[in-house]
Amino acid sequence: MDRKEAIKLSAMVALLGLTDISGLFAAINNEKETRSFHRFRMGKLELTVVTDGHILMKPVQPNFAPGIAPSKVEQILEDNFASKQEVDLGINILVIRSADRVILVDSGCGSNFGRNSGWLLANLANADIKVAEVTDVVISHAHPDHIGGLTDNSGQIVFPNASVYLSRIEHDFWMSPSPDFSKSKLRDNTLKNLVVEIARKNITALKPRLQLLDDGAEMLGCIKMQMAPGHTPGHCVVQLYSGSESLYHIADLIHSQVLSLEHPEWGFEGDTDFELAITSRRKVLEKLALSKAMVFSYHLPWPGIGHVRRKNAGFEWVRLPSVLPD
Repeated sequence: MDRKEAIKLSAMVALLGLTDISGLFAAINNEKETRSFHRFRMGKLELTVVTDGHILMKPVQPNFAPGIAPSKVEQILEDNFASKQEVDLGINILVIRSADRVILVDSGCGSNFGRNSGWLLANLANADIKVAEVTDVVISHAHPDHIGGLTDNSGQIVFPNASVYLSRIEHDFWMSPSPDFSKSKLRDNTLKNLVVEIARKNITALKPRLQLLDDGAEMLGCIKMQMAPGHTPGHCVVQLYSGSESLYHIADLIHSQVLSLEHPEWGFEGDTDFELAITSRRKVLEKLALSKAMVFSYHLPWPGIGHVRRKNAGFEWVRLPSVLPD
């Protein structure tokens, strides 16, 4: 930077009320930064969000609001400027650095759902997180888009040095001879069989390093597992904490920032126990709204960080704005 440019920049800095002029000059001389991740801090924890891609659910019904009049569903989507044809689900993976631990919450789809997902490994590398340094993987529940990234196409373990944590109830459900879907509204038997197959494949492969947890279990000095059953029998909300600060990873409690929040009672076809999932959804959303806690959502638009607040008889998502693009 020549003297003329430096004087001009100093004037702009003064105008904007900035004080760290030397730091700004140094930054300008750096090469252009390219990021495909979102990194922030909570207490002593360094948190990074990377994307595993997305899943397009089309049509909206009966994936969402099965049995509800289409006119009602279309009206609420129109009122919120949302598509009436599809719901696009992000796949947001949260990575936690805590002292000497590198912890993933869920593992994405792996190679199970085609080219629009399975981006986790490439984006971990972009965020300078090496597969070999991952020490722990916490699985919220064993659906394919959460557990599928633990093994590759050949059945080999993807994170060779990681312990894996899963709800005991979740483990027992998927590994039972005949998982019970009688309380679900999902009627696609081919899809049911695929979901069971992927869960069993990954649980079996990880068995030597799998640790089964009960409701309320705390581990790794920063995580507490809280049961929120219904979507699956052992589905968990994962609470992260550091000192007095908390963040709640709500996994598959909600899939749409419009339909699942404004009308939690409309439900989701993929819930294993449809009515229990509605009860859990309302209970957790009420708690989050009252506490004004920070929330991380696996499937809401990137980067999935925000708050829940009351709206009429339901709730609404308040996305935490990000100053810089990712």
